[in-house]
Amino acid sequence: MAWQGLTAEFLQVPAVTRAYTAACVLPPAAVVSGRGVAMVTVPGRGVEGGGEIAPDAPLVPQQLELLSPFQLYFNPHLVFRKFQVWRLVTNFLFFGPLGFSFFFNMLFVFRYCRMLEEGSFRGRTADFVFMFLFGGVVMTALVAMLVYVWSRRSPRVRVNFFGLITFQAPFLPWALMGFSLLLGNSILVDLLGIVVGHIYYFLEDVFPNQPGGKRLLLTPGFLKLLLDAPEEDPNYLPLPEEQPGPQLPPRQQ
Repeated sequence: MAWQGLTAEFLQVPAVTRAYTAACVLPPAAVVSGRGVAMVTVPGRGVEGGGEIAPDAPLVPQQLELLSPFQLYFNPHLVFRKFQVWRLVTNFLFFGPLGFSFFFNMLFVFRYCRMLEEGSFRGRTADFVFMFLFGGVVMTALVAMLVYVWSRRSPRVRVNFFGLITFQAPFLPWALMGFSLLLGNSILVDLLGIVVGHIYYFLEDVFPNQPGGKRLLLTPGFLKLLLDAPEEDPNYLPLPEEQPGPQLPPRQQ
């Protein structure tokens, strides 16, 4: 019952957030490692039947992997010379093996991706997907970009950072970058995500509202056709049977 409730709750999450979160969980689930033992027994005598391990066949540790992290990271040489084009996608789906860093990133991916999709991108699925594509083209950190865009569009929201400190939302990307630095990680990836997020925010929210400005990031029409609900024609007149209100019975002949 608990599993069914969790599944039902997950299905209520907006489509893009649900798909991206599930796609981010698959790579670490596939990068499964174990410790196997290769044992060679004396011919004709199995271990269960009292056989002994041959003295010249010591225990041999074996690494069992369904998928290697080296098959997922972005490498221009392997992409353009070896045509391993999947790296263009898996680069944004793998947040490392299961551990604190993975769950930390997934928490922010799920939370702020969902808040964006249910907030400023509500009813604009194609525009939301196009923002992902924009970040992917410049090979940025999508988590930092998502957090930055959300923080700039929610300037009055107060954020409680792990119960330690409370501040306005626009300071959140910088707090995360400082936290990453404390963990000993490189801040270049977070900084790149902030820069690209600011470029997107400026082109989408700031420049179009300036005198003489206009939208430069136009979502392709095929994305709108595939992902957005068709717009209603303001000049469309519904048939009488489609109009709300009491319906008159048909006239008897």
